[in-house]
Amino acid sequence: MKSISTAIADVFILEPKVFGDTRGFFFESFNTRAFAEATGLDVQFVQDNHSRSAKGVLRGLHYQILHPQGKLVRVVRGSVFDVAVDIRKASPTFGKWVGVELTEDNHRQLWVPPGLAHGFLVTSESADFLYKTTDYYAPEHERCLAWNDPDIAIEWPLEGEPQLSAKDKLGKLLVDV
Repeated sequence: MKSISTAIADVFILEPKVFGDTRGFFFESFNTRAFAEATGLDVQFVQDNHSRSAKGVLRGLHYQILHPQGKLVRVVRGSVFDVAVDIRKASPTFGKWVGVELTEDNHRQLWVPPGLAHGFLVTSESADFLYKTTDYYAPEHERCLAWNDPDIAIEWPLEGEPQLSAKDKLGKLLVDV
């Protein structure tokens, strides 16, 4: 597994070793030892999630105020533009964002540490998105940062207005969280 640094020091793009031939491919999508060697982190995942979304759906930017979740995310069908925003007030990269294209073909994964907001935009006709979390989902502690906060200025690859859930339409600006 190869680890690629990003503009936020503890957010990593991970590229697994993919073994392919005319029959298809194989790769380890997660290996505790390889993850630790690539990132220097010893994390325990407690929950796996799977979502399917149509083109133009934007999910996020979600975070939990108690029980923050570290997330290891990837796409198994389609493509997304995946984003992590640093909302840790004491962080030198507070308010900064990192975005990466995750696709079924590039097999990339993104490590989003606890304390960051996370979201993605589906750029293919549909996408199946998988993520492992380091803490359980706690809906009473979930919050949403506005996807279009001008102070953060995420450069979403949009074609028109995104499709948002009712709760994501109510996302707060960074100055208010």
